[in-house]
Amino acid sequence: MDHDPNPHAEQMADESMVRNLAAQAEAIWPQELPFLRRYRLPAAPRILDAGCGTGEASVRLAEAFPSATLLGVDLLEAHLERARARSAHLGGRARFENRSIFELGIPAASFDLVVCRHVLQAVPHAERAIAELVRVTRPGGTVHLLPEDYGMVHFPPGRFDPDDMWPAMPVRFAEATGTDMRVGRRVPAMLVALGLVDVRMDFVVVDTLRVPRETFARIWEAWRDGYAGVTAEYGRFPMEEALARWNEQIATIRDPGSYAAWLIPVVSGTVPTIEQ
Repeated sequence: MDHDPNPHAEQMADESMVRNLAAQAEAIWPQELPFLRRYRLPAAPRILDAGCGTGEASVRLAEAFPSATLLGVDLLEAHLERARARSAHLGGRARFENRSIFELGIPAASFDLVVCRHVLQAVPHAERAIAELVRVTRPGGTVHLLPEDYGMVHFPPGRFDPDDMWPAMPVRFAEATGTDMRVGRRVPAMLVALGLVDVRMDFVVVDTLRVPRETFARIWEAWRDGYAGVTAEYGRFPMEEALARWNEQIATIRDPGSYAAWLIPVVSGTVPTIEQ
């Protein structure tokens, strides 16, 4: 691979990411769960949570499917330790291992449901990672992806023009790190190219109407704390202005007279059986 497979490692390891993952799960899960429930899964499904982070979604998945067994994989051991502690009440139904989503080291067709959330926009060559996720999904099984797309962040203009940040700043950061921070819109075509069927694109809408404003604001505060330096460098702003831009958006989220939205693609597809 010609790029660092984890170019956002510094930000992912920061304590702000722990707060971010918790707030994201709180905001997203109520809208995401109905998508997961519509998949045709066996009575005791085998689930992979690829790029599981601190296990926020892993535990929710295992609780939503109480007969499931779940494997969560990630590269950050500190996050895996948090996931193990969080899932202790699940006993042996959930385990967490240090593995790369590019080379899982797991036999083909091992899982009924493969989930990958908030990862693909942060790694190079997302198509290679997706191919590996498809490889370990059994025929008839489902791949469920939340690939972020930073062209889908919407704020009203204020003192600053939000378009100077979204998507301009993430696009420059992506170019420098070999990633694609607008990958969400490309993922359906990747699944089709890999031969999946029943490919769907849905959306979770994190906005000031569907999600508690404080929950939404906590996501933005955690991003500010973890990515202020990135914003300044790739947004081409002085640090003081970068922080002011984040703070203006956080104030917009908290303002009951304002509206803001972050749209998150939910892309799914089925690995075909011989009959298909």
